Amino acid sequence: MARSNWDTNSIGDQTGRVVVVTGATSGIGEQTARVLAGKNAKVILAVRNAAKGEATVASIRQEFPSADVKVLELDLSRLRSINEFSQNFSDRYDRLDILINNAGIMWCPYEKTVDGFEIQLGTNHLGHFSLTLQLMPLLLKTRDSRVVNVSSIAHKAGKIDFDDMAWESRSYKTVQAYSDSKIANLYFTHELARKLEGIEGAPRVTAAHPGWTRSELQRHSGLMRFLNGFFAQYPDMGALPTLRAAIDPDAQPGDYFGPSKFFEMHGYPAKVKADRRSQDRNAAEQLWSKSELLTAVHFPQDTK
Repeated sequence: MARSNWDTNSIGDQTGRVVVVTGATSGIGEQTARVLAGKNAKVILAVRNAAKGEATVASIRQEFPSADVKVLELDLSRLRSINEFSQNFSDRYDRLDILINNAGIMWCPYEKTVDGFEIQLGTNHLGHFSLTLQLMPLLLKTRDSRVVNVSSIAHKAGKIDFDDMAWESRSYKTVQAYSDSKIANLYFTHELARKLEGIEGAPRVTAAHPGWTRSELQRHSGLMRFLNGFFAQYPDMGALPTLRAAIDPDAQPGDYFGPSKFFEMHGYPAKVKADRRSQDRNAAEQLWSKSELLTAVHFPQDTK
């Protein structure tokens, strides 16, 4: 497997493997699902908008007529929806090989989820936290399973205020809130990997970021959409770090993949270094405790 130009040709046949991709109706999520479906995986599009999901299924099957790809509704901003999805999925499938926590929102106006969370942290981190732990029994029983958390270069500006995670006491700064949610993805990656250490057959937990990739994620920023024409790469390249984090047999727990060129904004995927702050174990443990409290979902106690 070439190290310098890892691409979709580096992915072998995925027949028999079951993959869940959140936020799979556009951008890198759609491309990730498309590639894995084309490699014969059973791909479940975990999406909020079922109609858009079915349109994505039709598009994938137009390219790969025999693709095994289905839609299951999931709204990561609603704990009830996550609970229902997890139960529905567990009733239908007896294995889960790859969980790709890709969905997200970025730089939106201040809003709270129905459960009272700031919308970006609630969707980008807390929703995926709840989903992952509820699907953990299936991940644990599936040999060589993997969890991939999609972060961002923006994590480097992340600095979570654990006393005001819902931004109730501060003037809301949407860019900061997004950065906080992205460093949360990495805290979650590292803490989950630590909790899985020593558990036989435990899934590998990795992370990735897409560099500067044009997507619907940027719909709240006119400047970003304008600059896309000069700097952004397309989703077929932007999805490669996620795919490598999900597939590369050499990936180790906690590994982080991103584009290899131009300050990690463009290029083929490589293992990259996250900001030193993302390695703060105390912060990761604090976030974990807060996340369990807020979601009422806990790491399985009978795993060791």
